[in-house]
Amino acid sequence: MYPIYHFATALLLLLLVAKPSFGALVEEQPLVLKYHNGALLKGNIPVNLIWYGSFTPIQRSIIVDFIHSLAPRRSPLPSASSWWKTTEKYRGGATNLLVGRQILHEAYSLGKSLRNRHLVALAGKVNALNAINVVLTASDVAVDGFCSRCGTHGSNRDKKTAYVWVGNSVVQCPGQCAWPFHQPIYGPQTPPLVAPNGDVGVDGMIINLATLLAGAVTNPYNNGYFQGPSSAPLEAVSACTGVFGTGAYPGYPGRVLVDKATGASYNAVGVNGRRFLLPAMWDPQTSACKPLL
Repeated sequence: MYPIYHFATALLLLLLVAKPSFGALVEEQPLVLKYHNGALLKGNIPVNLIWYGSFTPIQRSIIVDFIHSLAPRRSPLPSASSWWKTTEKYRGGATNLLVGRQILHEAYSLGKSLRNRHLVALAGKVNALNAINVVLTASDVAVDGFCSRCGTHGSNRDKKTAYVWVGNSVVQCPGQCAWPFHQPIYGPQTPPLVAPNGDVGVDGMIINLATLLAGAVTNPYNNGYFQGPSSAPLEAVSACTGVFGTGAYPGYPGRVLVDKATGASYNAVGVNGRRFLLPAMWDPQTSACKPLL
């Protein structure tokens, strides 16, 4: 089974909800992701990147630096590695993601309109065990269901391998898949944040890639941690859709840091001076969405 990540749908539902009233005290029920007794990905996991379509070297370096930034390291806080460290609280110990092989498909060998079977075939181009194969599609590649979903993750249980797909949405649907760096198509029309790496499409991909990597590790075979139906589960990060800092509410991502020179918004520091905006992750110890700030 290949679980689908409905980030865009969840975001639109979130934005359609009115801003909560703070005049009345309402006790929130804790969010609980049930553990369904399945295996999780643990240990040193290579992340193989399959680039489908045209990506500039700078765009590729942003995503590669993000993966490198998740590795355990002493970095200035708030750091991308401290964000990823929350996954250690899920059963089974630490998962360290390593940049593995990179394959370029710049000639659009399967065309510019892909279906799910094409994504699975591209992910299968890397014959790896105990790895995550990530298919990244360029901004001019249409994918079946894109915009109603911003990405997917699934698995090959026999090889203990997971796969992820994320698309660049800057042309097709930035209001669904690149928020908060673009105004949403529904809900409060607050000014968008400035993307930390100066690329709305790729910085939006980072948010979705972060969400899906966390889901692939904590619910790789659709029997790990999730809430709701297994066909459309809320997972480690997708359960916290729209929350990037404290004080978040529908249409407002929360309090984040702003670079004084560029005006760019971020909440995590990575390698090579990179900055990222990462969504909150559910913390099993507190049963709450835990933003970095």
